[in-house]
Amino acid sequence: MSEFLQLGVLAYLLILWGLVTTAFIILLIRRSLLTNKEDDQLFIDAAEAHMAAEQRVIINQITALSRPLLTTGITSGVLLLVIAGMWLYEGLKGSNFF
Repeated sequence: MSEFLQLGVLAYLLILWGLVTTAFIILLIRRSLLTNKEDDQLFIDAAEAHMAAEQRVIINQITALSRPLLTTGITSGVLLLVIAGMWLYEGLKGSNFF
């Protein structure tokens, strides 16, 4: 029963890791698409003020993605380490090291 419970927890962690990692990858793709639209340099006169407003919106969107990217990236890494640790623990426990 204990092995079944551990396998169930490991399976749920793998599913959770997959979801978090998928969200992380989607956020990375979104940021990449936004940075492609961002200009490195703008020479603005009165006629190009709308371009400056568009660039400010793009920069704000990129900035808004920073925290979710960091959170999902760290969460994905931590979950992967926990899963690897549990898998190693179960493997070593089964081979009578513990």
